Amino acid sequence: MTGSGKTKILHQLKSLGKQIIDLEDLAQHQGSSYGTLGKLIQPTQEQFENNLALALSALDKNQRTWVEDESLTIGKRSVPNPFWHQMRNAPVINIEVPLIERIRNLVVEYGKLDKEFLIESTQRIGKRLGPEQTRDAIIAIRENRMEDFIRLVLVYYDKTYQSGLTKRNKENVFSIELESANIAAKAERILDFTGTLTSLVKHSAE
Repeated sequence: MTGSGKTKILHQLKSLGKQIIDLEDLAQHQGSSYGTLGKLIQPTQEQFENNLALALSALDKNQRTWVEDESLTIGKRSVPNPFWHQMRNAPVINIEVPLIERIRNLVVEYGKLDKEFLIESTQRIGKRLGPEQTRDAIIAIRENRMEDFIRLVLVYYDKTYQSGLTKRNKENVFSIELESANIAAKAERILDFTGTLTSLVKHSAE
């Protein structure tokens, strides 16, 4: 979910020797209406696909590769269909992080951004957020009440994320609660969890 620290966990997994593909880094966008977050201009679609192909070519096909569960489009760039379909058919680890921690993470991330950028980004999702929530979120931004702003937009993003999960094969979705705020501990917990799942699969096949 938004604010759960997925990207930091992904790179912590890399530091532990696991294979990753960071689509948001390759696309120079974090995937939401607020996704530019002061980053550089996105690469062209062709360059994005070339960068992804280069990253994929460096992987060991016999090892698991960790990828964030992105939508088909990341900003103005589209994930190539073959890789997208492979992602959609892969197991999903749904990490559940306490709401207050997610809000704190996003306050740190969004709080340093230009207010007009935040307002424009909020207006872009206004139809889906709803007129009252959009108005209240913009007022909160102007009054520098970042926690209130984050709470309002998280309602929309959480609904969107949950809706996406319902479209996945439920047998491929595995939820895990991560209560520790420590990124290293979260990564280790996920590895332990997936190791258990692998053992269960092997056991059931015997």
